Amino acid sequence: MLVTGNEILYDARRRQVAVPSPDYFDQQSVRAYIEVAQSLNKPIIIAYSEAFEEYLSIEEAALLGKFYAERASVPVALHVDHGYSIEFIQRCIDEGFTSVMIDASMESFEENVRRTKEVVAYAHKRHVSVEAEIGHVGSGMNYESQEETDSVYTEVSAATQFVEQTGVDSLAVSIGTAHGKYKGIPVLHFERLRELRKALSIPLVLHGGSSTGDENLKKCASCGISKINLFTDIVTGGSEAIKQSQSDDLLTIWKEACCGMKEVLYHYYQVFG
Repeated sequence: MLVTGNEILYDARRRQVAVPSPDYFDQQSVRAYIEVAQSLNKPIIIAYSEAFEEYLSIEEAALLGKFYAERASVPVALHVDHGYSIEFIQRCIDEGFTSVMIDASMESFEENVRRTKEVVAYAHKRHVSVEAEIGHVGSGMNYESQEETDSVYTEVSAATQFVEQTGVDSLAVSIGTAHGKYKGIPVLHFERLRELRKALSIPLVLHGGSSTGDENLKKCASCGISKINLFTDIVTGGSEAIKQSQSDDLLTIWKEACCGMKEVLYHYYQVFG
């Protein structure tokens, strides 16, 4: 069943578990993710990023997402991950996405507030949930530490002001993760996460979940994270499955890739509780 992000996230917050949010980029990936969720009778938040528009148009992404979500027996939210352009986000909402993220985290606090408020006003009139980011989750092949990182930790006071001023529904916070692969296991700022969980009444989101380590992610879920974004580990699982199959048949390759991605998602459902 197709639902908003709020319907899934507030329940996850109450139960102190995290819901996986994998990015989809074609028909095979969105179908595979929802099949995993259905087999476990668990909710899922499937995400389409602005970065994938060259592979899958907004219209195609919305049609595929709604098609499989509406036929699912479990709650499925159709989410926009890392929307940088307000126009892009509005187009996604108009096409039927039920949850969106406005990412203005690299802008000034004031500009982040301005853009987020504009998206919230547009989305809430159409019963769509909104996620934003305060602080900044970096990217790259770096081991995430205080000495070597392009991330900016989320400050509790800034996060509190941001939520009050924007009316946003969920908040992506930075506690030491990064997008992409790491050279090692990151060191996360769990004390900051606990402070944010205590100070804010809305669900918290973790970006850069891939390669963060099972114990780190399990602890994130129990300490206040309600959604964890995944992509790199899942597509790596698909790539490894292709290599192991050693097939030159395209249909077999597609099937093996989906099986590999599903195995990774199954694993993370267990980790997240």
